[in-house]
Amino acid sequence: MNDLLLSIKDASVILDGKTVLSDVSLDIKRGDYIGIIGPNGGGKTTLVKLMIGLLRPDKGKLEYFIPHGTGQSKIGYLPQVHGFDNKFPISVQDVILSGISGNRRLISRHTAAEKEKAVHWMEKLGIIRLASNPIGKLSGGEMQRVFLCRSLISEPELLILDEPDTYVDNSFERELYEELRELNNHMAIVLVSHDVGTITYYIKSIACVNKELHYHASNVITEKQLASYNCPVQI
Repeated sequence: MNDLLLSIKDASVILDGKTVLSDVSLDIKRGDYIGIIGPNGGGKTTLVKLMIGLLRPDKGKLEYFIPHGTGQSKIGYLPQVHGFDNKFPISVQDVILSGISGNRRLISRHTAAEKEKAVHWMEKLGIIRLASNPIGKLSGGEMQRVFLCRSLISEPELLILDEPDTYVDNSFERELYEELRELNNHMAIVLVSHDVGTITYYIKSIACVNKELHYHASNVITEKQLASYNCPVQI
């Protein structure tokens, strides 16, 4: 079995005439748990969009070794969650079911097995009591749990999370990282975070992104190493 899930080679991304990522390379393999760090505006979110297929490189190569995009995608994605229109008439369970690849037009078309998967993840993440609640009425931590369930329901081989610790309390943050550690036994994880000090306890390696990308094959990193990678973030 090929352990490689996704490969980026010498890729550059240009947006509005500006080079946002320059000649970045990164291989993601089964079992990886990579922390993506870097300054604001350094290209972290652009890198995520590249990995999930929302962007294509203007130069270089992006290659997938697992299904992605429409259909039976094996890439789960948890975006930055800032809130939700509290008047939007959709329940927690419906949001989670929308993560099934090849979404149906009507929620009622989901099979019993798919609904059981939704229940499984809601129970696992402690939000089963919220199943019928409107999504717009949830707290930040509850909403993160919902969207994490949504990203997991299609049983991905690669899970990508863009700053999931934003807008959540410290209690849920700890629960989240412990849950991700367990999930890493079954899937590769890429975690974007500004909290270097916290994530280094959980991740296995680090990618420092500031227009360029420097891969650090360890979860232990020093201020001196960060400076050598042109990655001005504090530990």
